[in-house]
Amino acid sequence: MKRKFLLAVLVVVSGLLIWNWSLLVYGVEQGIGQLKIVWYARPVAEVMHDPEFPDSLKSRLLLIEDIRKFAIDSLGLKDTKNYKTIYDQKGQELMWVVTASEPFELKPKLWHFPVIGTVPYKGYFNKEKAKIERDKLEKEGWDVSVRNPGGWSTLGWFTDPILSGMLNRSEGDLASLIIHEMVHSTLWVKDSVDFNENLATFIGDTAAYDFLIYKFGKESKEYTTYLDEDRDYRKFSKHMLLGATSLDSLYKVIPSSDPLETKKKRKEDFIRKIVTSLDTIGFFLAKEPSKKYSKRLPNNAFFLAFRHYQSRLYIFKEEFDKNFKGDIKSYVNYLSTKYPVI
Repeated sequence: MKRKFLLAVLVVVSGLLIWNWSLLVYGVEQGIGQLKIVWYARPVAEVMHDPEFPDSLKSRLLLIEDIRKFAIDSLGLKDTKNYKTIYDQKGQELMWVVTASEPFELKPKLWHFPVIGTVPYKGYFNKEKAKIERDKLEKEGWDVSVRNPGGWSTLGWFTDPILSGMLNRSEGDLASLIIHEMVHSTLWVKDSVDFNENLATFIGDTAAYDFLIYKFGKESKEYTTYLDEDRDYRKFSKHMLLGATSLDSLYKVIPSSDPLETKKKRKEDFIRKIVTSLDTIGFFLAKEPSKKYSKRLPNNAFFLAFRHYQSRLYIFKEEFDKNFKGDIKSYVNYLSTKYPVI
């Protein structure tokens, strides 16, 4: 009887391994990639005593520690061991994130993973494997985008280090990024990527102003620089979100019977108009932003990214302004008790 039971268990386990083999291999590869970063990261305290490490970058490490303390003490974000080590990227990118969308509908491809749930992206620590995934999806007909994130959260599975590339950001942008990722470590609702990313973006962007006032003052260069950067990005994001809505309308009126090349041409012409009209917006810093897309136009996957990160900011802002009157710490505590967290 025991032998039959063990045999049945073995069959079930073997079946699950075969069925999920690609996912298992992917998970192992991601774990190894993250472990390499953790393994080779140096403690910040050690780097601060390294005479060969530039003083200008040491000041950035001290700034990150100030951001961490502010996020914990003033915002109520979770105190972890994150951002107490630094990994030298040596000028190289570390991760490539693949996203995809239906070609004539703003509908993302979804990947399903244990614990974190369903997400509209897939990350790789190996550029070639990301390109293979991109090529495979493009052959299947998807619109595909591959980007390099400035940072990411492992949701407590690993100790997240400072990446050397972060040190090149402005003070406000750096504060927004660190706080954004710390929000993920504090609150992550399974199967709710739009909620998670929009929330982290809202708190990161909003709290960055509070930190800059606390650290440098409202009349400081650090504050005004971030103000201009943030205003520009908000204008850019608003334009792309409106563009996404317009694309939705276009796809609904394109006859399904139209030849594929006709559909592609209408889509391309419409996206080119969206990009070209960027130059009519009065940005504070950016000049002729459409030039960035002169060689390659964005696609549906690009527009979907703005929905994942920016489309629900107004919902959080309305709730925040109405019920919490600028008290981010109370808002974070409220959200942490309201939503089930993995």
